[in-house]
Amino acid sequence: MTTWTSAFGRACGWLLDRIVHGLALTQISPNVLTFIGLVINIAAAFLFGHANAANSDRMFIFAGMVIFGAGIFDMVDGRVARRNNKVTVFGSFFDSVIDRYSDVVLFFGLLVYYGRINRFRYVVLVAFVMVTSLMVSYTRARAEALIGQCKVGFLERPERIVLIIIGAVFNHWGAMAPVLWVLAVLSTITVAHRIIYTYQNTKQLTPIA
Repeated sequence: MTTWTSAFGRACGWLLDRIVHGLALTQISPNVLTFIGLVINIAAAFLFGHANAANSDRMFIFAGMVIFGAGIFDMVDGRVARRNNKVTVFGSFFDSVIDRYSDVVLFFGLLVYYGRINRFRYVVLVAFVMVTSLMVSYTRARAEALIGQCKVGFLERPERIVLIIIGAVFNHWGAMAPVLWVLAVLSTITVAHRIIYTYQNTKQLTPIA
């Protein structure tokens, strides 16, 4: 039996496929799409950083919408590469590096915002989340250089972006603050999980000289 959720999922999949098809026809480089996503996230960070106590609700909603737009480019660059047979090792590397910049720039925008409204505790919290978000990616990359695969842990980048969008769109009800606490806790747990997993899988390996 078809449910509305499955129908919605199929509709989103069809729309995404149409976007990928259209971009593939232009023969645009997937790396360009990746970079455009970063530029859009910089615009979102600008909106965060220019928010203040009076206009933060509106600016955060705009930022959330912009981040959603950037996410579309994040979803289609790899698909366009595969559609046009332009998958490269460098493309994978470039995508990973740009994703890290996109993460940092969003948190930097929030740092500026909380600094401007004199919320020092949240400046520290955002800085902590920025570090742990990078560590989530770093622990996986470093572990996979040693043991081949390390996909354990809940909080990957897509979940992180969804939470930031939720916090931004519903900031009128104070959603960003609890979102940051959730990110701080779950990112830390994910990093710890990957450290433990890597430890368990490297005990029998010969140390690298």
